[in-house]
Amino acid sequence: MNYGFVIDNRKCIGCHACSTACKSENQVPLGVFRTWVKYTEVGNFPNVRRNFQVNRCNQCANPPCVEICPVSAMTQRDDGIVGYNSDQCIGCKSCMQACPYNSIYIDPETGTAQKCHYCAHRVDRGMEPACAVICPTHAIIAGDIDDPTSEISTTIAANNVTVRKPEQGTSPKVFYIDGHQAALTPTVTMSTSKQFLWSDVSETNMDQHVDENPTLYMGDGSQMCQTTYNTRHSIPWHWQVPAYLVTKGIATGIFMLMAMAFIYGMANLDSMTNVIAGGAVVAFTLLTTVFLVWDLEKPERFLRVVFQPQWKSWLVRGAYILISFSTLTGAWWAAETAVLLGLIDMDLGLIREVAFLGGFPLAIGAAIYTAYLFAQAEGRDFWQSPLLPFHFFTQAMMAGSAFVVILGEFTPIEPDFVQMAFHGFSIAIVINLLMILLGEFGVNHASDTAKAAAHSITHGKYKNLFWGGAILAGNILPIVLIGLKQPSLGALLALVGLYIYEHIFVMAPQHIPNS
Repeated sequence: MNYGFVIDNRKCIGCHACSTACKSENQVPLGVFRTWVKYTEVGNFPNVRRNFQVNRCNQCANPPCVEICPVSAMTQRDDGIVGYNSDQCIGCKSCMQACPYNSIYIDPETGTAQKCHYCAHRVDRGMEPACAVICPTHAIIAGDIDDPTSEISTTIAANNVTVRKPEQGTSPKVFYIDGHQAALTPTVTMSTSKQFLWSDVSETNMDQHVDENPTLYMGDGSQMCQTTYNTRHSIPWHWQVPAYLVTKGIATGIFMLMAMAFIYGMANLDSMTNVIAGGAVVAFTLLTTVFLVWDLEKPERFLRVVFQPQWKSWLVRGAYILISFSTLTGAWWAAETAVLLGLIDMDLGLIREVAFLGGFPLAIGAAIYTAYLFAQAEGRDFWQSPLLPFHFFTQAMMAGSAFVVILGEFTPIEPDFVQMAFHGFSIAIVINLLMILLGEFGVNHASDTAKAAAHSITHGKYKNLFWGGAILAGNILPIVLIGLKQPSLGALLALVGLYIYEHIFVMAPQHIPNS
């Protein structure tokens, strides 16, 4: 068994019967949809065509939502149906980022991820999904694709069918007859007027840009194309995620700097320096955990990531790396503090060797693992950059050394360690600027959604924040201040600029529509 859908756009009349039947059958709350109809219009008056397209979960053969889910709340059955377990979901919203089709939502009543599950409760009783039964024109055909005698198989064989975003490698199993590019590819009509047919359009916390240009031109410019009705989708991740990237970068960056000083003898680390700088590592690691849990819709279920892990997810792997890093550094810092305060009398030589030699690779892993989590977010092509692990490492070194430079102004840490941090900061911020301008934005992005996100950052919605905040205030001015021998102020600006950049990096791709 291998269940899928055929949507015959030649027959679809845009009546929304499928949407209402889905809501009724599955008790879907107001404001969210498992099945919805998109209207697009192409042409110039009087030669205009309106296209209707039914959108929903594509029941992918290779579902990225299943792989990224940290607690196996997203599942794939033997018959190909991709379902979910609300009782298991922690509300991390990573599945929403992984879906290239905007088919997953957070249920406002349960706070858990939900989606079309092919009416599995009906299928298990030998019935068709509610949307296929209700359709008045038989535009929706459901069935077993592997059965050559089934209606869906013969329909696929007899028609030229298309799927949405085949380049993602998900092998979607919703096939469209007479699917129009304006409806299949959301970025073709990404710019839209501030009104749909029966509603106003607001961009607040939604995934679609709104500007004054109501249409886009296709081909030679003779055809206008616009979206006139669609369902809006909320942005999953907000300020907690860029904040977590910054705090994680500071914690891992400080420790990597300390480890290099200890292992390679690049600077002295006395007990006071270890306690003060180590305390910053512990504090920012705790803050990182706070932001991670804060962003969950079900924070009380967070420990399921640890005790019921789905090991393919980099959210799980990253959690274990962070736990290992925080446990090791926390135990070392507690020993350093106890000895400095005279609570215990012991030789810390072995403890320091274990902490720095063992913690160094853990710090690197904690700094860069988010790049691999972002790579699993198939719905956000802009994050699919092979440069990202190296960029996160550079950002961590920049953030950690910047914080040590600031600490040197207010605490009695070793001057040569502060000097080492100053040199690390000076090098890292130049590399960071080059990686942004020549790496992240200096190359041609492979997909239309990645290009749209990059354009939004450099020339669109986020351009002032990017050029003025992230680049000028966060990179260029700190470099100038280093030259003017004002490194502390430069370090502070660099940390502020890093948060601005992470905010843009996280938010901009989420505004590019996937449906």
